[in-house]
Amino acid sequence: MATAYDASETRVRRLPAALRAPLEGRTWREFLYLLLNLPMALVMFVFAVSMTATGLGLLVTFLGIPVLAAALAGCRALGAVERGRARTLLDLDVGAPAPVRPETPGMFAWVGALLKSGVSWRHLLYAVVHFPWAVFGFSVAVSLWASGWSLLLYPVWFWFLPDSAGPSGIQLYGDGRGNTFHLDTPFEILLTGAIGLLVVMATPWVFRGMTMVDRGLVGGLLGPSRLAARVSELESGRGTVVDTAAADLRRIERDLHDGAQARLVALAMDLGLAREKLLEDPQAAAKMVDEAHGEVKTALRELRDLARGIHPAILTDRGLGPALSHLAARCTVPVTVTTDLPHRPAPAIEGIAYFTVSELLQNISKHSGARRATVDIWRAGGRLMLQVSDDGTGGATAAMSADGPAPGTGLAGLAERVEAVDGVLAVDSPAGRGTVVTAELPWRD
Repeated sequence: MATAYDASETRVRRLPAALRAPLEGRTWREFLYLLLNLPMALVMFVFAVSMTATGLGLLVTFLGIPVLAAALAGCRALGAVERGRARTLLDLDVGAPAPVRPETPGMFAWVGALLKSGVSWRHLLYAVVHFPWAVFGFSVAVSLWASGWSLLLYPVWFWFLPDSAGPSGIQLYGDGRGNTFHLDTPFEILLTGAIGLLVVMATPWVFRGMTMVDRGLVGGLLGPSRLAARVSELESGRGTVVDTAAADLRRIERDLHDGAQARLVALAMDLGLAREKLLEDPQAAAKMVDEAHGEVKTALRELRDLARGIHPAILTDRGLGPALSHLAARCTVPVTVTTDLPHRPAPAIEGIAYFTVSELLQNISKHSGARRATVDIWRAGGRLMLQVSDDGTGGATAAMSADGPAPGTGLAGLAERVEAVDGVLAVDSPAGRGTVVTAELPWRD
């Protein structure tokens, strides 16, 4: 059931973006962030400068090193507060850097690891660099917000000025000799309100520009290093590869158990019965042997299909072009394959490209309702590009989330397999206009 809040929210969203921006929660959160910048930056700056200066001054004694370590540890703790503030008010989710891990236990090892940590020194740099920007941002935000709303509401509060202030309104000029200029005529009052409206409308966009600088500072100095992020990405990709391999093994086991193995068990039973009937009813035994011969052919075909699903021989022997043409010939929809490769990429990349196209062509056969499809594969710089498109009903984008394919879908599995080798999968599938899936993989000779 719709609530009053929902209705008001709908009315606000019907306004043009320029008029809606001053009323949006995002603008107020960014304004609050800029206001809090000054006290937070002041605390961090004073702590960082005082502790660092004290530590450097005491380096002639043993006490300087632990003081510097304490300064870095304090900056890391304040950096965690800053990441939380950015997450709450700016919707900026910056991961926490890896904690300090000394090679050996003990206080001295921890101090040494802290001093050698580049992440810790980046937190100290943030404390120093952010302070002047916070002062500037606070001043601009307060000035724009106060002046804009004051001018916009001037036609209202002008009439409520106390008599002691006089009826002349705001004085813009006065030389002390009686020559003054006040905003007191109806035109001047309305013009002041219009200028205030322009300032109020421009203020949210100024706030967004200034908070973009804060986003860059928080993300660049308070988050994990690029190397650590890359290691985490590779660990995640390795986990995806392991999960995919385990799923493939379970699929192969299931196919063998339910397909060829079950058929071979039945075949052994039929041949046993045929042997028993060989003397008493040779014709029935011969018929059973013929049926068993057919079962052998079926089992061999299933085993060939299974082996092709593991790694097709045509891909190993002849490469991607002939292998993709073979896939296209088996598709229920006419498929045109265009290949432009100077030579073959790494076998692992070939395998991922092959199975990506295979999965996409299966989706086209089962779900697209297309009349034709195309497969294009080429090299662009150090990347292997492949694109599969069809003229079907589209709508695959409905299974996409903001971060890519929705978990649990076939596209999600493909995206994970591609991303595991530093690739990218993009899906464009508007309803009623077909589907275009583009994959970019590293070449890796």
